[in-house]
Order: sequence, then C-alpha cells, then structure tokens
Amino acid sequence: MQSPSERAYPTHWEADVVLRDGGTARIRPIAPDDAERLVSFYERVSDESKYYRFFAPYPRLSDRDVHRFTHHDYVDRVGLAATVGGEFIGLVRYDRIDGTGRPASAPADEAEVAFLVRDDHQGRGVASALLEHIGAVAQERDIRRFSAEVLPANNKMIKVFTDAGYSQKRSFEDGSVHLTFDLEPTERSLAVMRAREQRAEAHSVGRLLAPGCVAVIGAGRNPGGAGRAVLESLRAAGYAGRTYAVNTALPEGRTELGGVPAYRSVGELPESVDLAVVAVPAATVTQVVKDCGEHGTQGLVVLSADFGRDEQRELVRLARSYGMRIIGPNAFGLMNTAPDVRLNASLSPELPRRGGIGLFTQSGAIGIALLTGLHRRGMGLSSFVSAGNRADVSGNDVLQFWDDDPGTGVALLYLESIGNPRKFTRLAKRTAARKPVVVVKGARHSGSAPPPGHAAPASRTPDATVTSLLRQAGVIMVETVTELLDAGILLVSQPLPAGPRVAILGNAESLALLTYDACLTDDLRPLPVRDLTTSATPDDFRRALSDALADPGTDTVVVTAIPWVGDTPVGELADALRETAEGADKPVAVVHLAIEGLDAALAERGIPSYPAAERAARALSEAVRYARWREEAAAPGRVPEYEVDEAAASALIARAAARSAAPAARDDAGPGAGAASGSGPRPGSEPGSGSDADPGSGTVSGSASVAVPGSGAASASEPVAGSGTAPAPVAGAGSSEDPAAPHAVPADDALPAAGPREARPTTVSATTEERHRSVPLGAEDAAALLAYYGVAVHPTSPAPTPDDAAAAARHLGYPVALKTTAPHLRHRADLGGVRLDIAGEDGLRRAYAELTEALGKPEELRPVVQAMAPRGVDTVIRAAVDPAIGAVLSFGLAGPPSELLGDTAHRLVPVTDKEAAELIRTIRTAPILFGWRGAQPVDTGALEELLLRVSRLLDDHPEIVTVDLEPVVVAPRGLTVLGASVRVAEPQRRSDQGPRRLPAY
Repeated sequence: MQSPSERAYPTHWEADVVLRDGGTARIRPIAPDDAERLVSFYERVSDESKYYRFFAPYPRLSDRDVHRFTHHDYVDRVGLAATVGGEFIGLVRYDRIDGTGRPASAPADEAEVAFLVRDDHQGRGVASALLEHIGAVAQERDIRRFSAEVLPANNKMIKVFTDAGYSQKRSFEDGSVHLTFDLEPTERSLAVMRAREQRAEAHSVGRLLAPGCVAVIGAGRNPGGAGRAVLESLRAAGYAGRTYAVNTALPEGRTELGGVPAYRSVGELPESVDLAVVAVPAATVTQVVKDCGEHGTQGLVVLSADFGRDEQRELVRLARSYGMRIIGPNAFGLMNTAPDVRLNASLSPELPRRGGIGLFTQSGAIGIALLTGLHRRGMGLSSFVSAGNRADVSGNDVLQFWDDDPGTGVALLYLESIGNPRKFTRLAKRTAARKPVVVVKGARHSGSAPPPGHAAPASRTPDATVTSLLRQAGVIMVETVTELLDAGILLVSQPLPAGPRVAILGNAESLALLTYDACLTDDLRPLPVRDLTTSATPDDFRRALSDALADPGTDTVVVTAIPWVGDTPVGELADALRETAEGADKPVAVVHLAIEGLDAALAERGIPSYPAAERAARALSEAVRYARWREEAAAPGRVPEYEVDEAAASALIARAAARSAAPAARDDAGPGAGAASGSGPRPGSEPGSGSDADPGSGTVSGSASVAVPGSGAASASEPVAGSGTAPAPVAGAGSSEDPAAPHAVPADDALPAAGPREARPTTVSATTEERHRSVPLGAEDAAALLAYYGVAVHPTSPAPTPDDAAAAARHLGYPVALKTTAPHLRHRADLGGVRLDIAGEDGLRRAYAELTEALGKPEELRPVVQAMAPRGVDTVIRAAVDPAIGAVLSFGLAGPPSELLGDTAHRLVPVTDKEAAELIRTIRTAPILFGWRGAQPVDTGALEELLLRVSRLLDDHPEIVTVDLEPVVVAPRGLTVLGASVRVAEPQRRSDQGPRRLPAY
C-alpha cells in the first residue's frame, strides 16, 4: 500500500528524445528499483564532475544518498534520468523550497535543481534535454521558478542554463554562482528548443544517410531475396564506406557473400556499424534489433513487413532504448548520391544521378514509380528515403535534414498520413521560405484512420482543411505523383517566375494555342502566341526565345515544338534553347510532341520538358503561386493590439471551468439555458461541417440567430432580423472608415481568382472527444466573454409563452423576429422556424400561434424574440481548437455556401491583419461581399476586425475549445452578431510548446 509520500509512477513523463549527435535517449522518472543503476552510473562519473555537483570530493554514494535519490513523491521532490541501453547517462532532480531555501510543499512555487551527466556523454545535449523535461514537470506541479548553485569553474553547466532562453537572474554568493530563472516559456526559449530540435533531428537523419559502414542482416547465401538485392545495390552504386553481410546460417569456413565480408552474427563483426539493413522474417526482427543495440549500431532500415501495431511500438521502443532510430518497417530503403557517399541501401538496383531533388515516400511502390520517372526525365536526386510504415523516422525528420542540406534544392514528399500536422506545418513553413516543398497526399478519402500498419494517430480534421493550411504555410500541394515530378523538375532547374504572364512560342500554332488555353485554365496570363511556322530552324527558336526573355512584359516562357519534316535537329534545338536561357532570371519550359530524345537532351542542359501543355501550365501555376507566397511571407503582417479585458475574461472562464465537474446542461434545459456549440452535425450533414448540434449534443442556443428563407445572405430587398437602427458595433469596427479599422484591399486586388483545382475546405470544429470534455457557456456568459474582447452580441430574449414573447418585444422594441432555437430547427428558415419583421403585438401573437401549431409545443421549439438588425450579408465565423493542428479560425457565408458547398476559408491562430483580409477574400463567394451584381459592398473593415478579435480571444485563452458566431450580418456600415456560442474545457498542454520528444503512437 502506498504511503502518503509515495505517489503513483507518472508514466506520462516518459519520453524518447533525440540528442545533439542524432542518437536517442529515454527520459523517465527515477524509481526505487533504480538503486543499482544509480550506483553504477555514479561509479562511471569522474571525480571532477562529482566535485562540480556536490562542491566537495564525493567519491561514492552512501546508502542514505541512494535511498534519497531514488525515492521521490513526484510532487515536491522529483528526479528524472536519461537512459541508453537501460543505463543512466544523466540525472536531474528538483526539490521544492521556500523563500529561505528550506524544503517546502505547495503553495511554495520555487525549486532547486541540480544535474549530473556521465563524462562520456557530455557534449551530447543530455543536460539541455533534461532541463526541458524537468521544467515541464515542475510547471505541472505548480512550480514557477528554478534556482541553482553552480561553481564558477563549471562553465558547461552555466552554459546549459544561460542558453536555455528562460528569463533569469544571476548573482555571486559564497563562492558560487546563484541562478534563478522563470519556467514560463518565452519566445526565446521556444526558439532555442526548436533550433535544438532541428539540429538533433537533422543529424539523426544525416547519420543514416551518410554511414561509414553498413551491414546487411539477412543477406541470402544465394542470389535473390531482399537482403542480397540490397547488397548488390550497395556494390553497384560504388558505396564509399565498408560493407558487411550477416547470415546466421552461413556455413563454416565461408567468409563472403556477394563479394563482401560475411559473418554469422552482428557480434562477430569487426566494428560497430553505423547502419544496419534488416531483411529477416518479422518474427526475428526484435532479436536482431537487440543484437544491433548491444553492439553499438547507430541506425536501422527495416525492410521486413507484416508487423502489428503493438509489435511496431515495441520495435521502436527497443531501438530507441539503445539510442538507434528506425526507417520502416516495410521500408523500401534509402539513397544518398553525394560523391563521397554514394549510398544505395534500397531494393532499387540503380543509384540515380546526382541532382538537387530530395525525395521522401511512405510507399515503396510509389517510390519505385517516382525514381523511374526521374530517371526517364534525366533528373537527379540528392537523397531518397522510403519510410514504409514510418514507425519512427518520418517526413518531419527528413524535412529537418533537407532544411540545412546544401545539396537539396527542392523537397518532394509523398505522404499517406501526417502524424503531427501542427509540427509539419511549422517545419514546412520554415523550409519553404528557402526552398520549395512539394507534397502529394495519398489516402485522402479513406476517412480519418491512417492506412493499415502506419504509425500515426487518427485525425478528425478534414483533409481539405489540412491542405488549405499547408498551402498557407508555403507547401505546394499537388494531386498526383505525376504533378509532383512535373513541379519538382521545374522548380529545381529554373528561377521562380516574377508573375503569371506567359510568353508562348513554337513551330505549330495548334500546340501553342493548346498551351494558351491550358495557361488560362490554371490562372496564368498567357500573351498572344508567336507562331514560328513549321519551317522554323533552331536559330529561329533562339531569336524568338531571346526576344521573349528580354520583354519586360513577360514573366516566363513556354516553348512548344513538334517534329520537323525529316530529321529533327534535337541536339541543335536543345543547345539553342540552353544558350539563350542560360543566365536568364525567367523560367523556361518546353512542351513537345513525340520528339524522341529531346527530354534527355534538355534535361542534360537544365531545361524542363513536358509531353502535354496542361502539365507544363499546371507546374508553372504552382511555381507562380509559390513565388507569390515567398514574396508575401517576407511581410506577413502584424497581430493588432486591441483594448481588451483579458483578466475579466480569464475569471469568467475559470468560473465556468470550476462548474465543469458538475453535469453539463443538456438539451432538456429551458430556453436560453446554454449556447449551441455549432460544432456537432445537423442530421444529414457531414461531421465537422460546422452545422448545428444534433439533439443529443447537450447544448442549446441562448442567443438566437436569423436566416433569410432560401438564402444564406440577405439581399437588399429582403428583411433581416434587426432593430432598424445600427446596433452597438464591434469596438473600433463600426465602419471601414474608422482609422483604427483594418483597411480593405484595393478593388483591383480585392478578389484574387480561386484556383479551379483548389481543394474544398470544410469547417473545422471540436472533435466529439473534446466536446464531451468541454462545457458550453450560458448565453449571458458567452455574450459577456465576447464583450470583454469588444464583440457585441445582439440581445435575445426567451419566449416560453406568448405573454413572455410580447413582453420581450416591448423591451427590445419593434420590429422583431420570432424564431425557434431547437437544434433541429436553428438556422433553418426553410422549415418555417423563423418569422421576420413583426411590427406589433398582434402580429407577434399570431406568429407565435402559427409557429407552435405547425412545429410543436413551445418547450420543444424553445422560441426566442430578437430585435431586427440592419440588412446585410449573413456570414459565419468559427474558431476551434483541433488537437492535431492547433487553433483554427474559419470564415464563410452562412447557409448553402459553407454548409453545402464547403466554401470556407481557414487560418491558424493568431491571425495577422494581412491574413484576416485574405481570409474573407479567398472564399469563392467573396464577390457577394464586394458589390456583386450592383449590390452595395459591405463593411469588410469591420469584418476583418471581428476576425482579429476572435483570433485574439482564442490565442489568449487556451481553455476555449470553440467559438461560433452565426450569423454575423455584415451591412454596408458595421455588422451585427446575431448568434454566439462558446465552449470551454481544461486546457491541454500544447505539444509544440512542451519539451522535445519523439512521437509514440
């Protein structure tokens, strides 16, 4: 039985981390059964390190010391260990203290921290990783500051503290340096952590791609089989390192296989290998991993397949415990074409030529197709990784490596699952600022579950939403592997276009006109074609291309060509194009039909070619979009500062969170008892579409909203719920003329055309799991919370009886709207649940009677009365926290545009002023906001400010799960929020702000 001072072992503190040199270590709490490990660890620490730790000679630990350092309450006294191969390599502990430095318990919020790292592991970043994790543990236990005493000569430990990026104070007392630092993450501490993460993960992939020696475990005694295929691939590529073969059935006296030294076990190898390629039956892989770990192997490529999820987890756990990383299982292999490496540890028999494309795939079959496609088009690779089930090494890790790799100019990724979209978006945005990142996503329509065998968590985020957010991060999203290659070969060989203007020239007007049409389809601006006629010579092409490149009115040039009558001068044409394009700052692409040998000739000269005009236009369109993103990313905008009452909002949320332990209000609550979350599906709608909660969602609307029958946006001729006078506007957003309001984009740039191939985003909303953990704010609390951030919600009064309705109308003032708030009728004017523009009490009582006679009893309908609002366009604003990607702000027009057509735009929170302006302009129905068909434009400045205020609300308060504003009626001057709902929950610690850790699925 546990004593009061002993708490349950906190398993959630366990974590695998990548160290500075690319190796892994496991960080975990120290437990009572670690006594022998602790003694063994201490015996391997030098006397100097012991002196730095205890400020005096301390050759050995007493029994009392061992007990004290292995028994913790995991609250006031905590110890963590970094382990490799089951052995301690570093320790950290904290002891909670009071203001005098004596041991204490809560509410004392300071702790003394101390480290000890084994000498043979110093310099690997062990102490820095331990500091991150012990700091997170301390915050969980309500400790806000660490203090440490360090000897002045212990420069390494002082550097660990000072480099961490926390706010700190330093003093010199009694011969030691006294450091005190706050544990609240700062921008600098997060930047330091991410920089360390990038270096460590890049190094972990780098040492897999550039091993000094490779062992193929499971190489067959006879030709054939995966092991012998890899052995032959290594030999044929001219691998620069040492190669060994391992086969447990190797006959006595045989010392080679496939021309390389062969052994019966890993333990017999003459040296520790850097990379082991495992090609043995799945049942024996675990033993192979253990043997490799015990003999110092740094990394593994597991070709073996047929693993269950639990088996994969155990495989990864075992490998990481020895400091190794795994590519696979079910991997195809990896390649590195660097001249001093020439590694082909894959099932592909041929190493591609050296080039600037980095290629990552999760599918071996797709990997083969992409390698073949690059070879046929004469393009080379820098490196290639096929991760299979990617139980450990993922696209995130490889992207970290490519970010700093000077040999990689373009990153191409085929992904079937994204385990950590939030991290991938962050990494891709950083890399895309320097080099293009092109992604094709497979298994997009297979639901939320990852493909069988893939080590990735299920995500409820609509794939179209993820695609939209990745595009905003600068990722070039394409739909097929063919488009992946088309875009890659253009981007790796040509400069980025300065704009969409395309000059087209060629020796056949018909092909040039097809190219012209394809450019228009993909939102390019083709110029009139220049027909050189079928009698054109290579010199004619040279002169025409030179003229096009010199024209200041062009941004890119497409050369079209058909075969000559007689022999086609392939070499001369390729030379003419290369000599003219060389050194130009505009991209050049070639579209040709059936000219044999031209692809290879142009590839050798660095000019991309395409067999169809549509493929060239699509690749150019993606390049134009990416170039525009690069330019805009250089000036991302700012997050405006508004006058808000953050403290009052926090207090309100805290009160609601305190009530969350009590049963949440259910649908049988009376009218006005709660606020609809807006995140549950209406019967017949898709989950995540942002439509109203179903009857079982446990929430109701306390602030009714009004819709126009048959339309999600009011026209000038239709009445809209409102008072007839401008309501209290959103602070600072009453008019776009307000100098504090964000300015609208000029008319010429206001409505950029949406690409016809854009994925259709869907509204992001809280998942079922989050909704069950969260509670809805009541109508009054929701309105008060929004008011603290300058968002005024149009008042609504419950009307359980006709007399109550009449009293509410007298208070609000006629004309009014009468509407139902039952979940199945909210925002469904087409079902007759809304009566608008009621001018007097008689009309109100008549409408009340008609409503209840047609649709049901008042207790079922939950009718409310609301004052009419100025006419305008009905819009929807939603913000939700998705556990996979973070807080997302969504915008669309109310009704069919967003619910039926999925015409919704998304941005990650916090949103900048520039992003808010883009958000309302990127939906396909945006022209309705800007005076479509002669209507008066609405106040987009007020709308942008409202978006920014909602973004600020979510960013300031991680307890908020969802905010739904529906509808928001945007008038020519000002706007009115007719319906609002908020859900809150205990905040979850953000994975991107916690200590570094490798994912464990």
